[in-house]
Amino acid sequence: MMRVLVPDRLRKAVRTWFDSRYISIADHRQDIRDALWEVQTLRREVATLHKEVERLRETRTPQPAENRADQALRTRLDDTGRLARETAAALDGVLQNEVLVWQAIDALRARGEEQPCA
Repeated sequence: MMRVLVPDRLRKAVRTWFDSRYISIADHRQDIRDALWEVQTLRREVATLHKEVERLRETRTPQPAENRADQALRTRLDDTGRLARETAAALDGVLQNEVLVWQAIDALRARGEEQPCA
């Protein structure tokens, strides 16, 4: 490795250029922590939904709903199923949008690399 004396103004200019062009390691780590927190939150919510579905399956009776309690349970089961389908559809949309965002980022990076530096 070779050391070269560089004027402070030039060193600051180069560091400023690098800082404006790249994300810092601390910011990158924070982004990863935030993403991990979101994944863990979703995991807890999905586990809670699974428990609720299992509980409702256990309370489900094969007899026709004749009284109000059975009708209320049937309505709650139907609502739970509907909410589960809507949640799955919404999460699918979020994941598809995330893929589109990353594809756009990759396209911008590729376009930026093709342009010559001034």
